[in-house]
Amino acid sequence: MSICGRKASLPLRICGLLIILTLCFVSYCWKKSRDWGPSSDNAKQRILSGDFCKGSLANGTITPLPDRHSFIITPYFDQRQGNLVRVLSIIHYQKVKELYCIFCCENSQAIQVVQGEIDFHQDRFDFPYSTADVLCFQPEDCQAHVISVHPWNPQLESTQLALFPIRNLFPEKPSLNFAICMSTMFGKYNNVLQFVQSMELYRLLGVQKVTIYKNSCSPLMEKVLDYYISQGIVEIIPWPIDSYLSVSTHWHYSMERKDLGYYGQIAALNDCVYHNMFKSKYLLLIDPDEFILPVKDGDWKSLMDRLEKEHPEIGVFLFENQVFRRTVFSKTPFNFSSWAAVPGFNIFEHIHKEPNDIHSFNNMKMILDPTRVIQTSVHSVLKQYGASIKVLNDLAFNFHCRIPERMDVHDSDLIQDPIFWRYNKTLIPKVNDVLLKSSILAACDQAQKQQKLMPS
Repeated sequence: MSICGRKASLPLRICGLLIILTLCFVSYCWKKSRDWGPSSDNAKQRILSGDFCKGSLANGTITPLPDRHSFIITPYFDQRQGNLVRVLSIIHYQKVKELYCIFCCENSQAIQVVQGEIDFHQDRFDFPYSTADVLCFQPEDCQAHVISVHPWNPQLESTQLALFPIRNLFPEKPSLNFAICMSTMFGKYNNVLQFVQSMELYRLLGVQKVTIYKNSCSPLMEKVLDYYISQGIVEIIPWPIDSYLSVSTHWHYSMERKDLGYYGQIAALNDCVYHNMFKSKYLLLIDPDEFILPVKDGDWKSLMDRLEKEHPEIGVFLFENQVFRRTVFSKTPFNFSSWAAVPGFNIFEHIHKEPNDIHSFNNMKMILDPTRVIQTSVHSVLKQYGASIKVLNDLAFNFHCRIPERMDVHDSDLIQDPIFWRYNKTLIPKVNDVLLKSSILAACDQAQKQQKLMPS
């Protein structure tokens, strides 16, 4: 006999009420499982809101800790070394001795604190502040999507923590073949013409993404960046390092006694490597006034196919720097009349390079497999899995259009090398197209007209 059928012993109203209560209970249990389940989106949102971690998401690329001598950039999960979260940071190498890693464990809705190991990068160049990794080994019974770092073991029940999402938790197969890490654009950067020429050559050679750590640039340069962002080629990461530290425009402390060298270039490069670790098969670590130029191959893919075949065990390829002096101009057979008002250097006009000194170290730039890199500097990898190899100059080299480097070499002793001219038929129309579509030519023409109208 059914309980709520026509022959039921209970009134129909009571049966209806029982059914409603049952449905409410089932709905409540389902909602609780959605809200508190460790893998659900709602659970992640609850963690990120700082409910039991008593904190809020860090806002910005660089976050100072309460000691004012430690600056957190980004935590990355590094499965190559077990259950490790590598927190990229900038830290005073003398004043900071201890840092604690605070894990927000979603599975237990609890906090676990472990002392982090501070691993200062070797290339500090005598500056007080150094790029560093805070190595946080995650407890085995903890499932965390966010972490915090604190200069002392905090009173967690009363401390508001800055929470950082842990990146690279779920690595995927790279969707790109070549990406570029271009660090620390600063000093109201305005070398527009050379930047566009470099970008368009990168695209011809095979780049699919360029990550730029931008501190400052000119309004005209902003137009160029906005254009490349709209094309899906450029990714901008804000880099307001001078809001926190006094930064040098030089590479060594003896040249300028500041807190940190070269606008924190090394920290930015390391962050860029981990940021792109599972996005691109290869990364190029270069500046906007240089490019790794194949000699025998038409593009980077052909070059790397050759190098992979010859050196399958190598993950870091070094290319020797060759300086093409931008202070020496050469006549060209090309028409650049439309570029006359665009600020910056025209690489086509600089075809004289310095001979490299075989008795001294020559700078290198790199194409690397990011999954084999642990720590990098500007011209070499400091810690890695596997080995590095120097690529012969007759295969490829780093073309660097800049001020003179070897002061002992007179202009008359430079080597003429018009290798860049071989790109003229393809590159010049592409540069013209970008200058037009990004409104650079129109803006320069307008500026010229206004200047002519001004009283002398």
